[in-house]
Amino acid sequence: MSVAVIINPISGGTRRESARARAELAAAVLSSIAEPGEILVTERRGHARELALGALARGCRLIVAWGGDGTVNEVGSALVGTATPLAIVPSGSGNGLARDLGIPRRPDRALTQATRAAPRSIDAGEIGGCLFFNLAGIGFDARVAACFDRDLAGGRGLAGYLRISVRELLTYRPERYRIGGGATARMLDALLITVANGSQFGNGMQIAPGARLDDGRLDLVVFEETSRLRTIAALPRLFAGRAAGARGLSIERIERATIECDRPMLFHVDGEPVEGGTRLEARVLSAALRVCVG
Repeated sequence: MSVAVIINPISGGTRRESARARAELAAAVLSSIAEPGEILVTERRGHARELALGALARGCRLIVAWGGDGTVNEVGSALVGTATPLAIVPSGSGNGLARDLGIPRRPDRALTQATRAAPRSIDAGEIGGCLFFNLAGIGFDARVAACFDRDLAGGRGLAGYLRISVRELLTYRPERYRIGGGATARMLDALLITVANGSQFGNGMQIAPGARLDDGRLDLVVFEETSRLRTIAALPRLFAGRAAGARGLSIERIERATIECDRPMLFHVDGEPVEGGTRLEARVLSAALRVCVG
C-alpha cells in the first residue's frame, strides 16, 4: 500500500509554481526511504477532500496533507471514522494543529517522521454540521478569518493576520448570544466565542492553553466585552494564553454546546469561514481521527 501526498500549491501565500518544487521534494523523500507513494496537487477549494477520498478508496495506508489548517481540515474530514491515518506537512500561515502536535516545519523531516510513526487518535469537533480539528470560532475571530481569506493582496502569515485584526477591531461590534450546554445557560454580548480542540490559532497565538487534542472535550472560550479599551488591552494577553482571570473571559470544558443569535452567524472551522444560521450546535467527536506524527 502506498502513501498519498496531497499538496496545496498556494498554502502560506506561495505562488502556484511552487507545486513542482513541493512535488519533487515529496517524491525525493519517499524515494529516499523506499516508500511507494503518489503525489497529488490541489486545484481549487474542496479538491483536497476529493483527492483524499480517492486515495482512501484506492487503499493508501497513509494520507498526507501538505498545506495549512484549511487543507488539513479537508483531508481530515475525509478520514474521520476510518482506520487510515492523516499526516501533516505544515506550510500554511498559522499551522495551529501542526504546532500543537509538535510537527517539524521542515517538509522533509515532517514527511519522513510521519511515514515511520505509529498512529494515535485525536478528537474532532463539529459545529453547524462542519468538522474541525483545531479551532472553530464565532464573532470577531470569524470576521478576521473571513477578511484574511479574501484579502490575499495584503500578505499572509502572522503579519497579515495582525494587520487585519487591528483594522477590524476599530469597527467590529459584539453580538448578543445565548450560550447553553455547559454548566449554565447565558445571555451575553461576546466579542468572540471560540470552540477549541487544539490550543492555538497558529504562530504561537494561544487562545485555549489548557486544551488537549485527545481528552474527549472541547474548550469553550468566551470573551465578553465590557469596554473597547479593556478589549484592546486584553487581546495581546488573550492570544498569548496569559489572560486567565481577565474580566469578561471564561473558559469551560464541554462535550457539547448550543450558541444562538438573533441574526445568522458567521463562523469559521480551522480558519475557513462559513455562513451559518441563528442556532449552531457544537459537539466533540472523541477519538475520531487517527494521525501519524513523529
